[in-house]
Amino acid sequence: MNTFNKEERLCSRKFLDLLFKNGSSFLLYPFRVSYMYVPVEHEFPAQIVINVAKKRYKRAVDRNLIKRRSREAYRLQKELELYALLLESDELLLLSLQFVGKKIYDFSFFEKKMAAALKRLIANLEAKNTTGKDGSN
Repeated sequence: MNTFNKEERLCSRKFLDLLFKNGSSFLLYPFRVSYMYVPVEHEFPAQIVINVAKKRYKRAVDRNLIKRRSREAYRLQKELELYALLLESDELLLLSLQFVGKKIYDFSFFEKKMAAALKRLIANLEAKNTTGKDGSN
């Protein structure tokens, strides 16, 4: 399942608005990660959108390069890191990765930072799951 299908991309305007209004987020340089669970039927356990600010990177070539590297790093690590936890859940995880870095890094940097971001996301999701089940939330 080392692919990145159309169904894994977050395109729905309704879900995007919901994610940015009600979702939780954290910053792990060079990414700002926003996430939220939605109780909906789904084929894949997570949908993701990757953003790069036009204000910081004026040239589309630079924005596309950053998005390509981010997508590839996510594609390679989603199965190992994220999907193992999410397959247990019957909810869909909406995920946003916003690149807030100040320069264009090489792919190895993206891989390391994506792994760290996914580990922190998993830790946050597990913490929410344990507090939600106890009823103390």
